Amino acid sequence: MRNWVHLTAALLAIQAVPAHAERDPVSGAPIKPEKNRMTPSPITDRFAVEGIFFNPAISTTLRVDTQSPAFGIPGTTGTTLSGERDFGMDSRNPMGRMEIIFRLRQNNRLRVDYFETDRRADHAINREILFGDETFQANDRVTSSLDWRQFALTYTYSVFRNDHFEAGLGLAIHFVEADARGAVQAKQLRQEVSGSGAFPTIPVDITWRIWHGLALSARGQYFHASVKSFEGSIAEYHGDLQWRWRRWPNFSLGAGYTIMRSSLDVNDTNFPGAFRLNVRGPEGFFKVSL
Repeated sequence: MRNWVHLTAALLAIQAVPAHAERDPVSGAPIKPEKNRMTPSPITDRFAVEGIFFNPAISTTLRVDTQSPAFGIPGTTGTTLSGERDFGMDSRNPMGRMEIIFRLRQNNRLRVDYFETDRRADHAINREILFGDETFQANDRVTSSLDWRQFALTYTYSVFRNDHFEAGLGLAIHFVEADARGAVQAKQLRQEVSGSGAFPTIPVDITWRIWHGLALSARGQYFHASVKSFEGSIAEYHGDLQWRWRRWPNFSLGAGYTIMRSSLDVNDTNFPGAFRLNVRGPEGFFKVSL
């Protein structure tokens, strides 16, 4: 927390620099403003850090198959289950997130963000569940965990940009890791599977400075791929409204809504089965920018 305070104070202090730069360093006379000078907004930010409070609703669908030891041939198909209904996972998971944006020259932007959800449950199931090589019976008390981590790098090039509007297209890469565990301690039954991979997506990013410090941002990206032993898709949609004061043009407050959908169907020794994660919910954020 102290590091955030120091970083915020340092970045806000930079806003005093342009006031001196608007006068001639020799004569001290005011310098005429540039005709093409743009209003401070997300369109002009060269660097920005967002601290985000995200309160999403989460739904998870999971299936863990058995794996035959001979030649890696898939075995018995496991039970398709809901992490929330069958394992008793919480469907809400309030969290903090951080997002960093770099502008490279005028029309190139790079966004770096990270999302993580780790959930645990201890729940008596109400039906038989085939979970990998283990079978959990009705009324067994199952301790479980579902972990998902996603790191993304998103590059966009502004095909159109002026003082009020910016639209960009680009390429993103998402590094994904999933882990699922289930155990019945009373019977000494335990199964754990994990998998990871990288997904490219095609992002579209739009920003509209509506009026003075009020701006609307929207973005979306999607990709689906299918190869011999793997099929997956990833999608993300986001919109927000943010406001920055004229006296503090390096500081913004905003609110938005984010939807993330991920799907993995895999037939390999590490994660034979399927994992689907849907995340959606409101968010509030503050942003410090240059």
